[in-house]
Amino acid sequence: MADDAKRRRWESATVWPGVVASVVFLVAYSWTVLEPQMGRPLYGVLVSLLALIWVGFLVDYVVRFVLAEDKRRFVRHNVVDLLSVLIPVARPFRLIGDLFRIPSLRGGSGSHLRRRIVIVAGTFVVMFIYVISLAEYQVERYAPGSNIHSFGDSLWWACVTMATVGYGDYYPVTVAGRLLAIVLMIGGVAIVGTASATIVNYLNDQTQQARERRAREHERADRPRPVEDPGPRDGEDG
Repeated sequence: MADDAKRRRWESATVWPGVVASVVFLVAYSWTVLEPQMGRPLYGVLVSLLALIWVGFLVDYVVRFVLAEDKRRFVRHNVVDLLSVLIPVARPFRLIGDLFRIPSLRGGSGSHLRRRIVIVAGTFVVMFIYVISLAEYQVERYAPGSNIHSFGDSLWWACVTMATVGYGDYYPVTVAGRLLAIVLMIGGVAIVGTASATIVNYLNDQTQQARERRAREHERADRPRPVEDPGPRDGEDG
């Protein structure tokens, strides 16, 4: 229990620095990919910054892992943090978890749950497409035979692929690019499935609420009304 208390204190102390580091990492990584003609000194600074932030991710994960009493449970519940160590570009997805700190997203009611799902899913989709597009553009732009030569091409390819449309006008030719395509396709199927389940659940809840309202209205309509006392007649004592 003492180790768990230490871990919680560590997490409380590092959560906002971790958020800032994740944002800085995403900005620096985007800069290195989208500005290939930058000077060598600036590029070296950005790469050094990315490496320093990655070391911070590693230290944070190792400390929390060592302090966790149930290490298997810790690994299962912190998959994104582990991926951010193995694949640093996955770290920005940790920002999604911080959305639950927003007061309006807290609560255990059905409306709160649906609101969390919609907001988190929407944020995840945008970030997922953006990060995958960046990585795809990075590995494909100079590859022989590649037809993805701009970030716009990569972004269009990512949207089409995740939507399972598959026009085929842009496609990866490198091994890394095809692996990213697989991740994108799996993520697209999962996102579409989650969205469909959320919509169906919402419609079912609305239908159930409408039925309950109609049942209450019928119950009130069928309930016998109380007979009013006419009061004493003329000539009768009260």
